Amino acid sequence: MKLLSVNVGRAKAVPYTDHPEGVTGIDKRPAEGPVRVAAPGPKGVGGSGLAGDAVCERRHHGGDDQAVYAVAREDLDDWERELGRPLANGVFGENLTTLGIDVSGALIGERWRIGSEVVLEVSSGRIPCRTFQGHMGERQWVKRFTRRGASGAYLRVVEPGEIRAGDPVEIVHRPEHDVTVALAFRAVTTGRELQPRLLAAGGALHPELRESALRYVAEHGVR
Repeated sequence: MKLLSVNVGRAKAVPYTDHPEGVTGIDKRPAEGPVRVAAPGPKGVGGSGLAGDAVCERRHHGGDDQAVYAVAREDLDDWERELGRPLANGVFGENLTTLGIDVSGALIGERWRIGSEVVLEVSSGRIPCRTFQGHMGERQWVKRFTRRGASGAYLRVVEPGEIRAGDPVEIVHRPEHDVTVALAFRAVTTGRELQPRLLAAGGALHPELRESALRYVAEHGVR
């Protein structure tokens, strides 16, 4: 298990974003050399956990619970075959392109050590948006991505440090529950009835997902 690339993006003006200034950092490219990783601060204020990586729309992206976004190279390869075109590392706007890790099958609260310093903790899956659709330029991309369910994982920074392409990735903690990134993604997209199951992930669950699950339980009288 390792990092194939560490990807960062600069703010770029595009016609397909809801950002007030019409800019996005979704177009991420592999960085040369080490990249510093640290908790960026609360959502709405903090951006990316990676130094030099732009997060422009901070209402929905960035912050401590979405500091780093990871996608498996294996998932990009699957999409390459379906779309019939090459997909470079970073094309999904991911910070980390991994090899040998079932990213969407990771447990909420699972911790990864990357290289010798950095420890990250899985918090949720990525919900596709209009900007992602425009960036990919594929018809019905949001629906297709959602149907596939391989969302990739958002992670928070537990221990800061530097990472670089080629660093080994080690799973150093796996929680006792069975709430995966893929399950959490389904629960907030096509399978709302799964919401109560998310609460088994406890405090490791992204706060917005926890609030949503508690609201569902209260509204439907689920115990």
